[in-house]
Amino acid sequence: MRIFLVFSMLFICLGLHGQSKLTDSTQTRWQMFKYDAGNIFKGVGHSYVRPFQWKGNQWSQFGGVMLGTGAIYLADDETSKFIRANRESVPTAIRDYGEFYGAPENNYLVTSGVYLVGLFTKNEKLRRTGVLLIASATSSGLLQQVVKSAVGRARPVAELGKDTFDPFNSNRNFHSFPSGHAMMAFTNAYAIGKQFKNPWIKAGIYTLGAVPGVSRIWDGQHWLSDVVLSWAISIATVECIDRYLDKKYDQKYNDQSKKVSWNLNVGPGTMGVSMNF
Repeated sequence: MRIFLVFSMLFICLGLHGQSKLTDSTQTRWQMFKYDAGNIFKGVGHSYVRPFQWKGNQWSQFGGVMLGTGAIYLADDETSKFIRANRESVPTAIRDYGEFYGAPENNYLVTSGVYLVGLFTKNEKLRRTGVLLIASATSSGLLQQVVKSAVGRARPVAELGKDTFDPFNSNRNFHSFPSGHAMMAFTNAYAIGKQFKNPWIKAGIYTLGAVPGVSRIWDGQHWLSDVVLSWAISIATVECIDRYLDKKYDQKYNDQSKKVSWNLNVGPGTMGVSMNF
């Protein structure tokens, strides 16, 4: 599985590299590394303080996400039972991929690989992509560790129901929200998907990034609302840091506007979330 992940990372790097030219920079790689490391650190900090600067539109989007998550929360017991009951019908390779890729050590294998290719080739677009990946993964990773303990939501496998919360309980059965696997994997997928203009490529990358989160529902480790809100946090984190990096790098991955919209679809016998990008 590690070999597959490495080859996938190299494929992504080559794809991104093919979209841009080698940068003939007079800076040394050490100078670039120091600059990029500073932007990673500042980008993480920016993502944490940005909510304090939100205005009307941002708060409206936040309210929409919370409303949608709340609707999903109401059906968590039913959706968990249904998804877990169909676990064995999912190919083992897909379940193993979901568990493997969502792990932090494997996640950072991809992020650091993308950055190092950009650094060694002195390609600013790849360097920026690597900085975005590392900063976003670090921000979301640290956040989920703190929130897991503070919220203390019981996992489905604990068989205590969706409404059981025991904040600061050290038992891992009370670390359901948010899903670290879902956040780490989808943060990477969303950041990489932004580098491409083709909506089908984007959709494919986002689908791969969503599998680890869904696999955690199959295994009874998280509720559907845990995973959906984790994805929303991933998207918000990447968008925030990406905009911050606009001020730090001249090279952009593409010229598309950075607008994302979410819609909650609720009707008789149906409920879902759609994303437009």
